[in-house]
Amino acid sequence: MDFFSHWGLLLAAAFVAGALNSVAGGGSFLTLPALVFTGVPPVAANATGTVALFPGYAAGAWGFREDMQPPPGLSMRRMVVVSLIGGMAGAALLLVTPDAVFRKVVPWLLLAATAMFAFGPRLRAWASTRSGGASAHAGASPAKGMAGTLAVAIYGGYFNGGLGILLLALFGLLGQTQLNAMNGMKNLVSALLTAIAVAIYAAGGLVQWQQALVMMIAATAGGYGGARVARRLPPAWLRWGIVATGLIMSILFFMRG
Repeated sequence: MDFFSHWGLLLAAAFVAGALNSVAGGGSFLTLPALVFTGVPPVAANATGTVALFPGYAAGAWGFREDMQPPPGLSMRRMVVVSLIGGMAGAALLLVTPDAVFRKVVPWLLLAATAMFAFGPRLRAWASTRSGGASAHAGASPAKGMAGTLAVAIYGGYFNGGLGILLLALFGLLGQTQLNAMNGMKNLVSALLTAIAVAIYAAGGLVQWQQALVMMIAATAGGYGGARVARRLPPAWLRWGIVATGLIMSILFFMRG
């Protein structure tokens, strides 16, 4: 790719990803493939794309700061500690994953994330029905809540596609019923595990900083400006457009592998 098409693709992918994340999620379906297609090795592309989208998680957490409430049976301190430990473990796992192995894993991760996004509303509805019984008993046990949070945080530190859907479903299963509280905790956990993961990626030399900083600016602009346009689209169109993008990217990566 020439210079202009290279950077044009990265800027466009980051801008649209920022808009998608602010409205419905799915931004990583664009940033990871764009980086790989412009020549960044898969593991470094995953790390760099995570850095580029990090400001969105932090801004989302700040926006819900008054509504944050941990699931029943868990304290905010436990959630913070487990999120950081899980993010650290997932990022460390990525550091030791060879590019050849990650290249084989990426299509399956994209496909799984696409499926989670496609069936996210059903997954959350199922979790809500389960949480009805759980809430009657003050939620799940702290041990189960911490184990579930740790597992999702490890996934997020390694590959954060579909992370928000998993967290919302988990909080529903743990007995949380207030949507704003769930969204606040989702953004907080995402920001925490992404922050520690970014630090480990940087220490391990995985981040392509030139691309990350340029994409970060574009993603932040997309999160504000792009969302003003995206929010006018019918929600069903937006959701299935993201699903289609995820499927196309999965197929392309299967073909490349």
